[in-house]
Amino acid sequence: MSWETAMLGDVCTLITDGKHGDCKNEENSGFYFISAKDIKNGKIDYIKARQITESDFAETHRRTDLRPGDVLITNSGTIGRLAVTEDEPRTRNTTFQKSVAILKPITTIIRSHFLYYSLEKDKTRLTNTAGGAAQKNLLLGDLRRFEIAIPNLKQQDDLVSYLKIYDDLIENNKRRIALLEESARQLYKEWFVRFRFPGHEHVKIVDGVPEGWVNGVVADLGEVVTGKTPSTKISENYGGDIPFIKTPDMHASSIVLQTEQCLSERGANSQLNKFIPKFSTLVACIGAGLGVVSLSSKRCQTNQQINSIVPKLEAYTFYSYLTLKDFREKLLAIGGGATMPNVNKSKFSNMKILLPNHKLLENFHEAVAPSFLQMEKLTGMNQRLIQARELLLPKLMSGELTV
Repeated sequence: MSWETAMLGDVCTLITDGKHGDCKNEENSGFYFISAKDIKNGKIDYIKARQITESDFAETHRRTDLRPGDVLITNSGTIGRLAVTEDEPRTRNTTFQKSVAILKPITTIIRSHFLYYSLEKDKTRLTNTAGGAAQKNLLLGDLRRFEIAIPNLKQQDDLVSYLKIYDDLIENNKRRIALLEESARQLYKEWFVRFRFPGHEHVKIVDGVPEGWVNGVVADLGEVVTGKTPSTKISENYGGDIPFIKTPDMHASSIVLQTEQCLSERGANSQLNKFIPKFSTLVACIGAGLGVVSLSSKRCQTNQQINSIVPKLEAYTFYSYLTLKDFREKLLAIGGGATMPNVNKSKFSNMKILLPNHKLLENFHEAVAPSFLQMEKLTGMNQRLIQARELLLPKLMSGELTV
């Protein structure tokens, strides 16, 4: 396979970044001001994106002029998160903060998705190119001089088609996971928020809750375990196969199957009381991730930023998870501190919840458990697909393997 080497500046009509300053927020304006944190999984994640005034957008848009097919790369802090801009209405109403660079490929030389996969393969080299001690920054000049290998357009299209099979399967599984969780969430709301559970017509409402239900606290759901970090000065505490969950691990999935770091038997056994079993509910209670909720997929430990609930009864398992999913605002209210909110074990354990009668909880568990088990299976499938894709990517994108 014949490959030519070229600098990014020679295969793009423009390489720029977002605004070196701030914009005025305007809720629901429909004009988006994207930062590095909004670039996720090859796309722009608009869920928590800032919206700004139309006038500020117009000024910044003159610099970025986002179009479908533009390639985005985070160039400050966490270097190398990538996305290809989709052809959808929001694209034309999107601009950026300076932590995101915009690359506009010359499509007669290089395809957008080929450029995306090339940079994905070279993340380590991109990170090493970035300067800065406290916070890494990838300068536009260095980005323009960054070299990649490029085959002809037919070969590019073949490679992209092959790699997109993996990405499309992963994305399809993510959609299925989201639908399964949403179905469980809607049933939860129907039964425990709107009080339209089976047989509700024959149950009296007493003091605002169905008769037989009680007001309780989080600790009534099960044992609350606050995680802890084994000594990092002892290297033998790490590198084993016991998952050690931190808040960033919880962002990737509702069920945590893979962690960035694992403990050894020695490290985990140094704090035996910190073990939690499969399908414990994990709640991030410190810092910017406050209120993120996930389920553990196996026996594991967490760091001190996470409070976990080990359900005292099987029927509490998914009820606990879905109840705590809606607690972010409550956690913020009691956490205090704008820059570093913190909800300690005592405050967390004593947060008020509603406890329905046990029979209803058993029926709910029976109804939603198949959905969560299927979510676990699909999450594991995605993990294997990602691993296979990561093995293939450098070999395909270097020409070592052909399609």
